[in-house]
Amino acid sequence: MTDASSPLPIARTVEELRRVVHDWRRQGLTVGFVPTMGALHEGHLTLVREAGQRADKVVASVFVNPTQFAAHEDLGTYPRQEARDAAMLAGAGCALLFAPDAGEMYPHGFTTAVSVGGPSQGLETDFRPHFFGGVAVVVAKLLNQVQADVAVFGEKDYQQLMVVRRLARDLDIPTAIVGAPTERDGHGLALSSRNAYLSESQLEIARLLNGVLAEAAVKAADHRPLPAVERDAYTALLKAGFDRIDYVAVRRADDLAAFANGVVDGPARILAAAWIGKTRLIDNMAV
Repeated sequence: MTDASSPLPIARTVEELRRVVHDWRRQGLTVGFVPTMGALHEGHLTLVREAGQRADKVVASVFVNPTQFAAHEDLGTYPRQEARDAAMLAGAGCALLFAPDAGEMYPHGFTTAVSVGGPSQGLETDFRPHFFGGVAVVVAKLLNQVQADVAVFGEKDYQQLMVVRRLARDLDIPTAIVGAPTERDGHGLALSSRNAYLSESQLEIARLLNGVLAEAAVKAADHRPLPAVERDAYTALLKAGFDRIDYVAVRRADDLAAFANGVVDGPARILAAAWIGKTRLIDNMAV
């Protein structure tokens, strides 16, 4: 199933994956799951440790999913470092790495699509209309392939987390979907594999994103009109040095619907996507 040099077992096929998980089930063990696209950092390892707190064995997947990248996006250059990822996962307590190739996940003749409405509408979809269709297909497949008791996703990709929860609920997938808080560096920047693309000067700008969102969240919580809160945050990000802003939005925390009366009247989340050069960063926080 894997070469002797790997620090933990690697399953390359669904058959291999299910054989291991079935053996765990026969022993009465519970299973946790953390899906990733690799290029791991401490944020991913936090998810693995969280899964390990909730289950006896943890599976992590590394699969750079082509269906969620548009033609102009960074599929070809997205960092791939399986040996390093495997070592990091082993150190975090992961018991199995599932690392399929595209042919295993999307075999010849694959035609199925999954469309999730509700929380997938707007925000990311306005700028990456292909994205959640790709996410929904691959997550539905992975949850079905692993059939874990619990799967842990990071809150940094908050809209994605909401989409996955809706998907699992609507399709009666029995895996519990858990959101883990965003891991940040000492300056408040959300950890991301794409941070590696940033120069030192760009990192200084990126680290201002969290502060702008925090200030806007305070204003939103104070029942300021949301169009003004969002507009001020947009302007503040441009002044901070971001090259362009895709969105800054305050939405309902449970389903990402807009507040009908234009002010916060319940649990909320502020979300943003902004560019520095060719690198797109996303972040969010509770209001």
